[in-house]
Amino acid sequence: MNQSKTSRGADRPIRVSLLVHSYWPETSPPQRRWTALLKEFCSSGWDVEVITPVAHAPSGRREVPEEQAGRAFRRQEGQFTELIRRVPFLPHGNSQLTRFIDHCFSAAMSVPVGLFSRRPDVVVATAPSLPILAAGYLLARLRRVPLIVEMRDAWPDLARDSRMVKGRVKSVVEVAVDFIQRRADLVVTVTEGFAETLRGRGIKNVATVSNGLHVDTIPVLAPPEPERDHFEALYLGNHGASQRLEVVIRASALVGDSMHLHLVGDGTRKPALQKLARELNAPVTFHSSLHGSAVLERYASADTCIVSLRDDWKSFETTVPSKTYEVLSLGRHVTAIVIGEAARIITDAQAGDIVASGPEAVAELWRELAADRSRLVRDGASRQWVKEHADYSLLAEQYMALISRLLDQEPEAS
Repeated sequence: MNQSKTSRGADRPIRVSLLVHSYWPETSPPQRRWTALLKEFCSSGWDVEVITPVAHAPSGRREVPEEQAGRAFRRQEGQFTELIRRVPFLPHGNSQLTRFIDHCFSAAMSVPVGLFSRRPDVVVATAPSLPILAAGYLLARLRRVPLIVEMRDAWPDLARDSRMVKGRVKSVVEVAVDFIQRRADLVVTVTEGFAETLRGRGIKNVATVSNGLHVDTIPVLAPPEPERDHFEALYLGNHGASQRLEVVIRASALVGDSMHLHLVGDGTRKPALQKLARELNAPVTFHSSLHGSAVLERYASADTCIVSLRDDWKSFETTVPSKTYEVLSLGRHVTAIVIGEAARIITDAQAGDIVASGPEAVAELWRELAADRSRLVRDGASRQWVKEHADYSLLAEQYMALISRLLDQEPEAS
């Protein structure tokens, strides 16, 4: 089937309205995912409109030029053929409350913007910004088109695990997310495990399109040096409660001056992590978010790359950190402090070592790797695994096929 057209007799491209809380030129997991997907959507001739806030940093400040960040309620050309329609945001700090208020505001502004644009064939709303799901639901109902809800995290399970919800009574968050999931025409997850969880709750129309990347854009790094005075570990990503980076900081303190730990990124836990590192006199260097060649230089310097999620939240049994695929493609050894589906992927890809979420266990692994550096040399199996299972050229085809089939089942609007 020619996926640039619907199979309902229309002679125009499929029109998609995407509601997302972070998009180009920002650098974030939803931005990376949807930039990669829309590159393929647009090359197939699809007509895509992205409704998203004016580009700003995670701290709530606008740090890019206006011509790239966009202006509220103005249209902007994207990197491909997509049209970006910007909505305003509220300046905010790193607290969860102020971020949530900002997301609610931007989501509310997304509905009228979506109503005063061309009528789409389908609305796609992507979490983890939960207010965006509500905005997508309302916009799809008002425009009388199908709704696709994309769950990039295991909501509402994550709300209870993170103690946003306490006790046995369902919270407003849980009820709202469950309400929208059950009324969506299609729910897309990024892990098969969470898809099975939703099917077990009676949500029938569920499909999986994992995270990934364009493998050909990722270089293959030379192996780490066979001899080195110190062992270097790297974590690159969010510094939040979910990652429990206290474990790797404590592990580095146990190993001592024979190693160095680099933590790159930002997040709500970063100040507390910096304080812990100072108290332990741990061999840790904190970096702000890096981009472009600076990221590759940091990867090239590392002996092992850390993929970490706490092991005491059940929802993380069906969660795979988005950075996993990047590390696998680069061919670096992985220190995997994960459980469930993420651990299975690391094992299947022959990418490194699964280790328990405890400072002593992680420190012992790093001592072993430093003593036998031949274990750091990879054979390309992990990169090949990504090419076969998580390359965005394949994932976009899967996504477009799901949308096309959904529209085939929908009656023409009168």
